[in-house]
Amino acid sequence: MLPKLSVITIVYNNAKDIERTILSVLNQSYKNIEYVVIDGASTDGTLNIIKKYENRLAKLISEKDKGIYDAMNKGLVQATGDYVLFMNSGDEIYELDTVEKVFATAPNADIYYGETEMYDENWNSLGQRRHQAPETFNWRSFKYGMNISHQAIYIKRSLTEPYDLKYKYSADIDWIIKIAKKASNIVNTNLYVAKYLVGGMSKQKHRESLKERFKIFSHYYGFVANVINHVVIAFNLGFYFLKYRRTND
Repeated sequence: MLPKLSVITIVYNNAKDIERTILSVLNQSYKNIEYVVIDGASTDGTLNIIKKYENRLAKLISEKDKGIYDAMNKGLVQATGDYVLFMNSGDEIYELDTVEKVFATAPNADIYYGETEMYDENWNSLGQRRHQAPETFNWRSFKYGMNISHQAIYIKRSLTEPYDLKYKYSADIDWIIKIAKKASNIVNTNLYVAKYLVGGMSKQKHRESLKERFKIFSHYYGFVANVINHVVIAFNLGFYFLKYRRTND
């Protein structure tokens, strides 16, 4: 039997982009998908757009929340699938047969992951992320940066736990590392699996996000090792920027 995938979209006041995201999920060739949408009580018409598709959603919740990760936790509570995927407003599943391709790569993995293509606010491609997905992935793989985007990782729901709300901007990094430490079968799909809209909260609150990331990495990898790793991160970032005049994080 095909595994059931719970796709969770969180959104707040993003009428411009939400429909693209919704259609990239609902039009998948893979049919065993439940779609959960968590709206933070939008006031810009977002909810009206979502309601056009409400009969095709497993669950729609629209209410105020305490931030991104509180909304994501609400989505996890509603999910009943074998796997979960977060596809937040403005992002897209890469192609309409991507989910089908992901699950065809190997049976019963704990985690499936792939590559991400970046897009600007006008939906022009910026190419591959600077942090390319590693050939093999484990919980130590983030030591030089988050090299798998949140939208590009399919996780067995039984391994998940709530996001730690003490982190406001980088709880996804902590969440993925915790899960990867428990996972024993991690599969690289060798596919582009997600399109990512740049300029999310971690970009808007860049300094705060970097502080949280440093704290998380120090917790898992050790403070001294993390300082050394950040020298490498800074060098790689500088070299990439000089070459391409953008960061593509």
